[in-house]
Amino acid sequence: MPLAKGFCTDTGMVLAWPGSMAKDAFLPGNTPTNPPLPHLTGGGQAVLRGMLSQLLESTGEGIYGIDLDGRCTFINRAGTAQLGYAPGELLGLNMHEVAHHSHGDGSHYPGAACPIFKAFREALPCRIDSELFWRKDGSAFAVEYSSYPIVESGAVQGAVITFVDISARREAEEALRQAHAELEQRVSERTRALSGALRQLRELSAYAHGVREQERTRIAREVHDELGSLLVALKMDVGWLDKRLGEQPGRSSQEAQSMRERMRGKCQNMSRLIESAVDNVGRIITDLRPSILDHQGLWAALDWQAHEFVQSAELDLDWQMDVAGAAPLPEPSAIAIFRIFQEMLSNVGRHAQASRVAIVIRARAQDISITVQDNGKGAQAGAFEAANAYGVMGMRERARHLGGSLQISSQIGLGSTFHLRIQLLNQ
Repeated sequence: MPLAKGFCTDTGMVLAWPGSMAKDAFLPGNTPTNPPLPHLTGGGQAVLRGMLSQLLESTGEGIYGIDLDGRCTFINRAGTAQLGYAPGELLGLNMHEVAHHSHGDGSHYPGAACPIFKAFREALPCRIDSELFWRKDGSAFAVEYSSYPIVESGAVQGAVITFVDISARREAEEALRQAHAELEQRVSERTRALSGALRQLRELSAYAHGVREQERTRIAREVHDELGSLLVALKMDVGWLDKRLGEQPGRSSQEAQSMRERMRGKCQNMSRLIESAVDNVGRIITDLRPSILDHQGLWAALDWQAHEFVQSAELDLDWQMDVAGAAPLPEPSAIAIFRIFQEMLSNVGRHAQASRVAIVIRARAQDISITVQDNGKGAQAGAFEAANAYGVMGMRERARHLGGSLQISSQIGLGSTFHLRIQLLNQ
């Protein structure tokens, strides 16, 4: 369809249309059921041009019209600016071939599939926000556009298209999607970490329960085997004495004297049994909680425990202790440190197969450092991180509770080193 009329508005917007199409498209009530107003001439056209110019130039959206062949009949300044063209440069050009010719991947976008053309071919409006427009310099931008058919005398004459660059919105949406994906990943990682920690906590709790049961079993066995047998022997001796004392009045003086000697020997034996029972009770109590920890403090308890351990395990000991500047410790902290130290030595006794152990203990006002190093067979680093390394897990949990840390280094054939360090700033 040839362009019949055109003009440049006072604001620089270029308009052109076939016949009265564009002019009538913007008149009120222009629908198939409401025919357009009669054509204006002279001053009326000037007023219409001014109104149309102000309407189109007052918006930041690009607005252009096309005829049935897809050629540009008018475009406002915002539209030419977004597409990178000068005013008047697009008039008469096929807008699909100019700005809508390719998909985002560079493949050809056939005009027959263009939703803009469907607007006037089917007389239906459309709104699209998932495509690209192309600038004069060959760059593309994400666009949201709407296409509305222009109807004159009940027949579609073309379409009016409004569009806006939504690149910033797309970037913001992409940033939001990435942030959401990162958040989901972090939540997933934290959930897995918490699940793993919960599983370890359950396993550690089960292990601690098992250890308690084993300890109870051991104590019960020792009480039964050691104290039980002693008490039975004492009971038998007391029964023997009671029976012999009852028989004394019927004995002669010489027989009574002989029985008294025997009873004296029996009493001496009972005294030895009682002393043995007292020793066993003291040993059991010491195993449960060394009294030296209460009476002489942590440092004396560590010294005693180290020397008791190497004596029972038949190991050589390199011993260093410097606690002259040590700060007083609350009882719970002292007990926790003592238990960690016990577990360090227990680990050497159970696994190291060592002949020598070196222990260095240093305590100052602000921190405590305990190092236990053996010359045993060593282990792979992963052995101390295993899910069933409950002893190590328990030591580390106690250290964290005290605001400290436990570091372990080991090498096959070169032994292992346990280093406990605790900050005392919050003690």
